[in-house]
Amino acid sequence: MTVHNSHRFFCNRECRYFPCHRTSRPDEFNCLFCFCPLYFLDDCGGNFTVLESGVKDCTACMVPHTPKGYDHILTRLKERFDAIRKSADAGPDAEQKTRGEEAARDGVKGP
Repeated sequence: MTVHNSHRFFCNRECRYFPCHRTSRPDEFNCLFCFCPLYFLDDCGGNFTVLESGVKDCTACMVPHTPKGYDHILTRLKERFDAIRKSADAGPDAEQKTRGEEAARDGVKGP
């Protein structure tokens, strides 16, 4: 499969870190999302571990670097932004209520 640089794909073979993840398909390695925009999501859909320090280690994750990674990332970002927008539209009282319900479900006592 030959993939050409575009708005959806960019292979930067000149980068001193290329490829930053082990791959048997360097021609399909997408550098577009060099730093994954899904890093902040607990449920990003990628292959990650959390280190003892609490840092998310994405060394084994290839999701943003595959040809289909672009669509995956845009879909997940849209879902997250829609949820944030819905929460904001509901107002601060609804957001506080939601957080309280989540805390109660998790057995956390409020102030």
